[in-house]
Amino acid sequence: MSSLRRARLLELAKARGALKFGKFLLSSGQFSNYYFDGRLLSLDPEGAHIIGQELLALARALGAQAVGGPTLGADPMVGATVALSHLEGPPLAGFLVRNEAKGHGTQRLIEGPLLAGMRVLVVDDACTTAGSLLRAMAAAEAAGCQVVGVACVLDRHQGGTEALRGRGYTLKAMLEASPDGQVRVVEG
Repeated sequence: MSSLRRARLLELAKARGALKFGKFLLSSGQFSNYYFDGRLLSLDPEGAHIIGQELLALARALGAQAVGGPTLGADPMVGATVALSHLEGPPLAGFLVRNEAKGHGTQRLIEGPLLAGMRVLVVDDACTTAGSLLRAMAAAEAAGCQVVGVACVLDRHQGGTEALRGRGYTLKAMLEASPDGQVRVVEG
């Protein structure tokens, strides 16, 4: 992954208002004095391109055949990555994990052309406690896939990294934050 691309992503986060300061309740149930809205980056044309480049490089390095994650944070990230993989070949499959299985139609928990036996990279826009990532990983594994990596745009360093490490995974983040919201580029 490229430090220059990540530095540009941090510039975009600031310019697009993806970093906000105040008092916020996070989906993890924790309070924070800053909020990161990853969709303001992943739905921005340049941000989507940078995120796609970073995730595609990681997926290739890990030998992943698919990239996916929890809806809604991962949706635009997955779209950018699989579109870029089509252009640069070989293409990756994309998948999204719902919060719960649909109650109608096919009643799927996972959307997309995910096949048993695939090596997958699981992604999300931010990692706080890693709850969303762990649910997506469990769904992919229940579908017969092998999780070969886990990545996010921003690691909040609020327990998620440790939770993943406890299960044998190393979180690859593009940016990381201190508890007071000081965000910096992750090198390497």
